[in-house]
Amino acid sequence: MRGFRFGAVLRGARSGKEWAERARRLEASGFDVLLVPDHLVGPRFAPVAALTAAACATTRLRVGTLVFANDFRHPAVLAKEAATLDLLSGGRLELGLGTGWMADDYGRAGLRLDPPGVRLDRLREALEVIKGLWDGGPLTYEGAHYRLAGLEQEPRPVQRPRPPILLGGGGPRMLALAAEHADIVNLGTRVKPDGTGPDPRDAGPEAFLAKLALLRRSPRHHLLEIGTSVMQVGERKPEESWSAADSSRLGDTPQVLLGTRRDIADQLRHWRDAHGVTYFVLHHERDLAAFTPVVEELAALPDDGPHG
Repeated sequence: MRGFRFGAVLRGARSGKEWAERARRLEASGFDVLLVPDHLVGPRFAPVAALTAAACATTRLRVGTLVFANDFRHPAVLAKEAATLDLLSGGRLELGLGTGWMADDYGRAGLRLDPPGVRLDRLREALEVIKGLWDGGPLTYEGAHYRLAGLEQEPRPVQRPRPPILLGGGGPRMLALAAEHADIVNLGTRVKPDGTGPDPRDAGPEAFLAKLALLRRSPRHHLLEIGTSVMQVGERKPEESWSAADSSRLGDTPQVLLGTRRDIADQLRHWRDAHGVTYFVLHHERDLAAFTPVVEELAALPDDGPHG
């Protein structure tokens, strides 16, 4: 059984010194990964520079994206940037990829937002290009979206056979692509085709369990690390306290964790032991104070096995 892993999404800081301090605090608290998003609008750092700075400020903490928007960069450019970051970090990169989805990013930057199927097919080709370039040797590729003619890149990533690839999403086609190509899957709510936000029809325990079932049908299921983003952490009133033995709540998703520290730790153990969900990413910095004690407890337990 995999051990727990914990990540946190950080979006920015007022200075390089503050950013480095935030990264070191995550590392000292038992978090495994610092992740940054990739959007063109909003007060967020650009991923490559931010992750490089975080890696330079730490020694154990892995760095990654949740997630690079494939439409913003040619995969040959991203493959070289990512390989360089993996080398400079001493092999601590986790490459998170997605199609790109937020309509505001596309509209304000003057980019065309293609239909979801087109973006997904383009992401599939990008994954093949990135993996091919990381494997070494000249890559010639003929796809509907990308064409390469004997391209060879240096440096190559430090991690072998390559840095782990994370794919995030909730739609069946995206999950099928993740089952085929990813090392890590971050289960989320699918987004609306027009890019205006998550689809509320895809939320809740029934949808979450259906996604887990879809991944279990993959012949690569045993190779996948399955995780999700924790969107809310908080303390419930004593009379509403949750326990893993309360069968009426076993169907709830791990994206909302309510209760005391012990309650939340019990919920995470349940999702790991019963469903194989082992990688939990805190989505909002506002919840760091509530979630950090849980991470410190579970990351320190010897019977939870090695991280990763």
